[in-house]
Amino acid sequence: MGKALTLTVIFRGNSLNYGEGIANISELKKIHRGNGDVLTFASRQSIRYDIVRLGNEWFEWNLDTVDKSKGTVQFREDVTIADSVEMDLFGYLKTSQKSVKRPAVARLSHAISLEPYKSDLEFLNNMGLASRIDETPNLANIEQHDSFYTYTLTLDLDKVGVDGDIVLPNETRAERVQQLLDIIKLLNRHIRGRQESLAPLFVIGGVYDVANPFFLGRIELEKDTREWNLKIETLQSALETSFAQKVVGEETYIGYVQGIFGNEDQFSALVGDRAVSVEHFFETMKQKVVDYYGVAMA
Repeated sequence: MGKALTLTVIFRGNSLNYGEGIANISELKKIHRGNGDVLTFASRQSIRYDIVRLGNEWFEWNLDTVDKSKGTVQFREDVTIADSVEMDLFGYLKTSQKSVKRPAVARLSHAISLEPYKSDLEFLNNMGLASRIDETPNLANIEQHDSFYTYTLTLDLDKVGVDGDIVLPNETRAERVQQLLDIIKLLNRHIRGRQESLAPLFVIGGVYDVANPFFLGRIELEKDTREWNLKIETLQSALETSFAQKVVGEETYIGYVQGIFGNEDQFSALVGDRAVSVEHFFETMKQKVVDYYGVAMA
């Protein structure tokens, strides 16, 4: 039976993804819930963009993989997953000769805020520049939202490095997944002159017998409290899920930064001594990956 890795992350960020806007107002991307809450989100495409950007900066992932064919910007016909970690992990579509596609092996969800948006606005102008030439400054308003966000990554380990007749060495497959984990651990985003940290303050997941996002939609903050408390009941329900005669909780780890969440003492009650630091969590996941591929830790 194959293996898959899934992890759900909580991080804290500010105003991570803007849409088209109206007039001189820059609007955040939002989701409206049935209970009246308005949640902001960073799209999965934006998270993918920053993962690939950091993969290129930190691990020299090849980005010379694109051209314009039949009027469409797409991956080049002569480039394969052997040449591109991005294409290997996140898939591709080529339509130059015939339509050839590879579904994403690493699947991301949107990063959705855990706290509702309260219509905060920031007033901006370019007075610093305008005053140099005695001109009237231009005015703008941008929506602002500082919140905890959560997203989920699910990765089918069997499919990494395999595409038709191409089968990469297990050392290469393990290295690519380890690099992805290192990027997730220190993920950041450049936006409007800021560098926002998307690094996990809390992460839950593990390596399982099925590629399923067990903890997607199970992360909530408790209401009516001044502390940042995670709702333990929803996590407990996910941990009690079973598949192929195995209980999810028995293979799950939690990594967290101390001093952030008010009920962090309850994390150990969920998974015992598998509630560890964020660093320990990612090192454990990397070790499980290399064990699965039967290679040594890079």
